[in-house]
Amino acid sequence: MAIFQITSGPPAPQPRISRRTLLKGSAAAAVAMGAAELPSVCAAVEQPGPGTSGGPLRKGKVIDCHAHLTHRSRATWESDDRKLIEAADKLRIDQLCCSTLTPRRPATADGFRECNRWTADGMSRFPGRVLGYCYVNPGYGTEALEEVRRCIEDKGFIAIKLYNEYTCTEPVVFPIIELAIELGVPILQHASHSHYFVEDQPRMSDGGHLAELARRYPEAMLICAHISGGGDWEWTIKALRHAPNVLLDTSGSVTDDGTVDMAAAVVGVDRVVFGCDSSMTAGVGKIRGANLSTQDKRKILAGT
Repeated sequence: MAIFQITSGPPAPQPRISRRTLLKGSAAAAVAMGAAELPSVCAAVEQPGPGTSGGPLRKGKVIDCHAHLTHRSRATWESDDRKLIEAADKLRIDQLCCSTLTPRRPATADGFRECNRWTADGMSRFPGRVLGYCYVNPGYGTEALEEVRRCIEDKGFIAIKLYNEYTCTEPVVFPIIELAIELGVPILQHASHSHYFVEDQPRMSDGGHLAELARRYPEAMLICAHISGGGDWEWTIKALRHAPNVLLDTSGSVTDDGTVDMAAAVVGVDRVVFGCDSSMTAGVGKIRGANLSTQDKRKILAGT
């Protein structure tokens, strides 16, 4: 797990990328992905971005810490999964950390077991590309704990995915956290600090809940999902300032300028991890457009 470090000084001033420019760049990349004869958009992570010096961004494996395979109730699941890998190929993303979620929640025990079987199959279909997150509903107690242990110890999954069935500070979640500590794996927690009450997610966690959980379990490795996933991302970043065992995942469909910059400035670049959550070109564009040094962008894409 990355350790917070204080840098010797701020990076050299660099041109800012506006939201409009970023969206245009994402759209252009999407068009390029659909044209077989055009060059790959691998330059998205091969080049550091406008105004940035210091060589290519790609140095080591580029890992998307937040991705999803398609639930097989959807008729197009197989082609959708293939498109995910093809997009990763063109963007030069080496590995994707994937879970499969039930279409409706709260998930039943049979529902999350089925999802994890499909994730394991995805790991087999795309060996070395898909890394598995075990998705469970903590409300199922023994069944959830048994599923986590089976997936991590027997199936080679690397982490746990928790969604919005329970706020992460509810006691029902604590056995999952304690098992994750025992197994030495991180937990990716769905989170957002919404501007309004989200009726279909009444138990959604936010950065404050994760900070509270981190204080209770300082040995836990926690990831706050999609700081760009909607809601007040500035509040989320500031709420996690003093929670050193929580990493911030850059994924989400929101492309506000300055999100990655603020996260790096407030919590330290060693606690910021690259993720797309299916917003592939935007996910890469946010890193390229950030007002950070090439070295710091490399850390986010691969080092952390």
